[in-house]
Amino acid sequence: MQVTKSLAELAALVEGEVSGDPRVSIFALNDVNSAGPGEITFLTKAKSADKLAATRASAVLVPLDIGDVPLPAIKVKDPNLAAAIIHNLFYQRPRPCPGIHAGAHVGADCRIAPSVSVAPLAVIGSRVVLGEGVIVESGVVIGDDVEIGAETILEANAVVRHGCKIGSRVIVSSGAVIGSDGFGYATDSAGNHLKRPQVGCVVLEDDVEIGANSCVDRATFGTTRIGRGTKIDNLVQVGHNVEIGPSCIVVSLSGIAGSSKMGRHVVMGGQAAVADHVEVGDGVMIAGRSGVNGNVASGRVVAGFPAINYKEWLQAATAFSRIPQLLKDVRRLRKQFDDIADSINSKEEKDE
Repeated sequence: MQVTKSLAELAALVEGEVSGDPRVSIFALNDVNSAGPGEITFLTKAKSADKLAATRASAVLVPLDIGDVPLPAIKVKDPNLAAAIIHNLFYQRPRPCPGIHAGAHVGADCRIAPSVSVAPLAVIGSRVVLGEGVIVESGVVIGDDVEIGAETILEANAVVRHGCKIGSRVIVSSGAVIGSDGFGYATDSAGNHLKRPQVGCVVLEDDVEIGANSCVDRATFGTTRIGRGTKIDNLVQVGHNVEIGPSCIVVSLSGIAGSSKMGRHVVMGGQAAVADHVEVGDGVMIAGRSGVNGNVASGRVVAGFPAINYKEWLQAATAFSRIPQLLKDVRRLRKQFDDIADSINSKEEKDE
C-alpha cells in the first residue's frame, strides 16, 4: 500500500522548514536526475543547486545555507540524514508470505512464530527459536539452539552456526557466516598446529547489519559480540572474542583480530586492520588501509601503518612523495662537497 505525505508532514518528520507550497503531495524519494512528479529529491551541498534546473521532482531537501530554489523545498541541517528518514518512510521491502515451505527442513523442538517465512531449501536445526516476522531465504542454514529475534532477515545462503543469538531487526546478508570457528591453534615443538576447540558463541544485538560474505567467528570461550546498531560491510572478518560496541561502522575488506575491543561509534575505513588484544576507544576514526597495532584513546583519528595521528600521517605521506627528489638533491650536494674537498686538497698539495 502506497504511503503519501504532504510536504508539511515530511518537514515535521525531519524537523525542517518548508519553502513553497506545504500542500504538495509526495509518495517517494529519488535522486535528482531520476526523480519525477510526486517524488522528493535531495541536495547535500548548496553548490549543487544548479542541478535543480533540470529535475522533474515535485520537491527537494536542501541544506539551510542554500538560497532560493525553483521548486518547493524543505530546508534541513543534514539533507543526507533527512533523505534517509524519508526514504525509509516510503520504501516498502517486499515481504514473502508467512509459512514454512515444504522444501525446507526444520528440526525437532523448534519454536517458530506464525508470521515467520521460511523459503525452500532452507535448513533449520533443532531447538531453534524464530521470533515474529523473521524471514529465512533459500539456502540459509541455521544450526541447533540458535535464537533469532523479531523482524530479522537472513538472506540467501547465509549461515548461522549452533548456539548463536541474534537480536531483532538484524540483517545477515547473503553468504555471511555467523559463528564459524575462531582461528585458534597451539603449536608443538615440531611445528605442528593443534586446533583449539572454539566453544563460545556469537551475539548480534538488535539492529545490526552484516554484509555479504562477512564472517563473525565464535568465541574460544564466552562471547563474540556485535553491539546494537553496528553496521558491518561486505567481506569483513571479525575474529573470536572480539567485542564491537554500539553504532559502529566497519567498511569492506577490514579485519579485526581476536580479543580486540572497540567502543561505541567507531568508524573503520576500507581495508583497515586491528591487531589482536587491542582496545579502540569511543568515537575513534580509522582511515582506510590503516593498521592499528596498539590501543587507541577515545576520540582520536588515526591513519597509516602503524596507525598514527591522522594529521601527522598526512605530513609523513607528503614527505614520502618528496624522497626521490631529496635523494637526488643529497647526491648532488654530496658531489659538490666532494668537488670542493678535492679542490681544497689539491691547493694544499701545491702550496706544500
